[in-house]
Amino acid sequence: MIQARRDVLLALGLFCASRAIWCDNAQADAPGDRDTASKTALRFGLTPVILDDRIAFLRLWANWLEQQLNRPVVFVQRSRYREIMDLLLRDRLDLAWICGYPYVQHQQALSLIAVPKFQGQPLYQSYIIVATESPFESLSDLQGRLFAWSDPDSNSGYLYPRFALMAQGHDPDHFFRRTFFTWGHRHCIEAVAAGLADGAAVDSYVWETLALRNPELTQGTRIILRSPLFGFPPLVGAPGLADTDLQTIRRVLLAQEANQTGNRLLGELSLDGFVAAQPSLFREIARMAETVRPGSAP
Repeated sequence: MIQARRDVLLALGLFCASRAIWCDNAQADAPGDRDTASKTALRFGLTPVILDDRIAFLRLWANWLEQQLNRPVVFVQRSRYREIMDLLLRDRLDLAWICGYPYVQHQQALSLIAVPKFQGQPLYQSYIIVATESPFESLSDLQGRLFAWSDPDSNSGYLYPRFALMAQGHDPDHFFRRTFFTWGHRHCIEAVAAGLADGAAVDSYVWETLALRNPELTQGTRIILRSPLFGFPPLVGAPGLADTDLQTIRRVLLAQEANQTGNRLLGELSLDGFVAAQPSLFREIARMAETVRPGSAP
């Protein structure tokens, strides 16, 4: 059992390391007409939410976006939210699909482009999960246990569970015996199912999508706490993104569900479409961010 756990940890570590390099050049050989190829590429940043090993899908989505925008599209993915935020804030990206937590921290510098619709609304939750056969029934039951966070800049995987612990009168930095970061919601699910962690906090979108598409990954876990609904992770523009580009990107995304190919691609993401939104959608996340003091994150 110990060796099996070590093997899983090694696999997770190697996977996380590889995630940082594959996507920058994923679109280098994407087809396109000569006029499109001559234009400046749109650099689209992605955090590790659901697109694990989805290079083929990203090429299809990039090709569709290129046709709608009449310019090349390059996806850039990193294994940590903070890396994408750093690139975005330094205008090394044009836009990115990020989490609501870093958005509320930097919303004065970023432009809110659109928010995905999941299960009919631009909202999602944080799930606290444990192993299916474990005795734990509540967050309080995990005191003194081993817990997995997804990322220190994740709302569902870090901010909300810390807020929930504080609301119950606990110190998040000393409640668990030990904690660790997996750098991905899927990795948190795998860690709990494999017995590497007693509990974890994950994105409901990721858990529900995997339950439909890869049920073997979620069958070893169960949900013991569902958070209130929060604004879904938004697509935002970099500080230097021109307003004309922002409006064009927004128009294309908002119309994607009405396009036959675009709607099929949304189905691959388990999304219903994109909607325009106001920063107030993330008011509750902002309130939690003001309440929860930073933990000992790397």
